[in-house]
Amino acid sequence: ICHFTQRRSTLSFPKICNVFWRFHHTSISHLFSCSKTVSDEKYQDPFQLGRKDLKNLYEDIKKELLVSTAELKEMCDYYFDGKGKAFRPMIVVLMARACNIHHNNSREVQASQRSVAIIAEMIHTASLVHDDVIDDANSRRGKMTVNQIWGERKAVLAGDFILSAASVALARIGNTAIISVLTQVIEDLVRGEFLQLGCKENENERFAHYLEKTFKKTASLIANSCKAVSILGCPDPKVHEIAYQYGKNVGIAFQLIDDVLDFTSCADHLGKPTAADLKLGLATGPVLFACQQFPEMNAMIMRRFSKPGDVERARKYVLQSDGVQQTTYLAQRYCHEATREISKLRPSPERDALIQLTEMVLTRDK
Repeated sequence: ICHFTQRRSTLSFPKICNVFWRFHHTSISHLFSCSKTVSDEKYQDPFQLGRKDLKNLYEDIKKELLVSTAELKEMCDYYFDGKGKAFRPMIVVLMARACNIHHNNSREVQASQRSVAIIAEMIHTASLVHDDVIDDANSRRGKMTVNQIWGERKAVLAGDFILSAASVALARIGNTAIISVLTQVIEDLVRGEFLQLGCKENENERFAHYLEKTFKKTASLIANSCKAVSILGCPDPKVHEIAYQYGKNVGIAFQLIDDVLDFTSCADHLGKPTAADLKLGLATGPVLFACQQFPEMNAMIMRRFSKPGDVERARKYVLQSDGVQQTTYLAQRYCHEATREISKLRPSPERDALIQLTEMVLTRDK
């Protein structure tokens, strides 16, 4: 790996990388052994390919959220306005098709698999509502947050209600293995939020802490949703592991790029304020890499950028360092691993779309 990175820093990138790969029991040596398994012909657009299975997705979610209170209904409908990219449900339905084709060449998505896609989006949205309360955020997806409009107390209850409706839909699938896999997501979301509230003094521990938090808060939902649809579509535990590993690696890469965009994208484009993580006292990948070149950032990280001028100084250090490039590079390695995993499935347009999706994760600008 060494020749890929500029080793100006005290703690080299490979060392940091290995901390995490050891943590996740994954061998980094696989990352560079991936032969080209996909033809050079043009991939189908994943969003086009997944669209028919996601038709009426938001209407179906609203049916799950039938409530008698007009205000609660209005709050729940606020984020399910059909304007989201439906990134997670799309991965889930593509994975469902890829696993079904791999198992018995079935090209249909089962009703229970589509339900997992709906549940994944509901859990994700409930977590956003709660995150915005915790962070006292005032914008999300380019509009005001639920907590800004209706207040924190009602926002917490709306998030709880969406989560409870997702649980009811999950129970209706009637499969204990699926219930077990998807309830793990909810546990991970809570544990991830607690990890985010903490901080590590040791640099090695700090990076592992950050990546564990990233897995629990972002990647677990994608990993376990992919695993759930693979269980429903194919009895082979090897396929369940492929689906899980793909979702885990894409999920971590997605968040790493999100953390990069917090420094490189303008607020209007991103739909939320930039440098938001620094303002919340969070040291993400670009900051942790920058800290290797500017050790004076350590004190700022430990006090969570709470002193006047800390946020501006930290942002300047990040942009002067190669923190953004290093974090992008790390995201590329995770996407490479996701591609390596999904390439083990039988070729199909859906499998290739999932490979294409790893590229889209890396090149997105919002």
